[in-house]
Amino acid sequence: MRNRRAGGVRRAVALGWASAIMGVSAFGAVAASADDDRSAMAAATDSPGASSAPAGDTIAAAEVAVDEGPTVTSDLSVAAAPFTGGTQVTVTGEQLDEVASVVVGGAPATIVAAEVEQLTFAVPSVADTALGTSVEVQFADAAGRPVEVEVPTGVVAAGTSVVQPLEGELTGAAEPEVPAEPRTLALTYTSDPHIDAQVGYVLTYWSSYNSAVYPVISGYDCANFASQSLIARGWTMDGGWYLDGGTGAMSPSWSSSTALRDYLYTRPDRATELSDAQRDLVKVGDIAQFDWDSSGDRDHTAVVTRVERSATGTKVWVGGHTKDADYWDVDTALATGGGSVTYFSIR
Repeated sequence: MRNRRAGGVRRAVALGWASAIMGVSAFGAVAASADDDRSAMAAATDSPGASSAPAGDTIAAAEVAVDEGPTVTSDLSVAAAPFTGGTQVTVTGEQLDEVASVVVGGAPATIVAAEVEQLTFAVPSVADTALGTSVEVQFADAAGRPVEVEVPTGVVAAGTSVVQPLEGELTGAAEPEVPAEPRTLALTYTSDPHIDAQVGYVLTYWSSYNSAVYPVISGYDCANFASQSLIARGWTMDGGWYLDGGTGAMSPSWSSSTALRDYLYTRPDRATELSDAQRDLVKVGDIAQFDWDSSGDRDHTAVVTRVERSATGTKVWVGGHTKDADYWDVDTALATGGGSVTYFSIR
């Protein structure tokens, strides 16, 4: 079996050699006494009715190796990751290509690459309420069996040979192994500095205007303000989404909710659309868009400033301009304004 744990293989080999040595010793003893009993043995062999037996009895020792399954033998490559998800984490070990699932704090993670000695997975996104919490990372094989996490508690210095007692060789006793202590791996969720900057911008200017830097669009400043927050997040302008600070010229996608939606459709590397039925995937910093009259166009754009998940569902609050708010309950907005809401999960 490939990539078995070294201890298992050593035990099998020791057993085989012990059997062989014991066999040789036994035959040596027979040979030493053969001269004294040669005549008696010959007479017995020549006597009528004697049965012949094949010479040279052999003790057969079959090597048996047990496939102990995949095992993680390292810590996580990173100990903390933003709650927004996407961070790639690597572990090393044995037979990791047999790992079929990874769960982080109860949430399934995507396996990016699974090789024999290395596994990489992407941290799933969670609610912002998970900030600062430490969650367990668990692995399982295709049958759903948990994968052991073992980290050696001692090491043998490089170049040092370990001499095994002769008794162990003769009896097939297991060799001493470097002890391994079962343990768990944990990941801590942290904040994302880009999202912190974006939401911080919204909470600073939701009731005022950053007119020293950006133009103010009277009566429909919502998409303009959401675009400003994306700049604060670290986005850079391009030919499809821009504002010229010198002339005040701006693309429709910068200032129009519907045009912003259409632009984001062309940039799956920056955003993914979510329906309200996928509200459990919404996170702080995402974009919310409302269609008050169910016409298909987008009438209002805001930034998600708060998310709460519970057994009864997910609650979302948004902040923005035109409807000036820092924490506006999406359900209240729909109840009073009608229509529907969609989201863009921002990367």
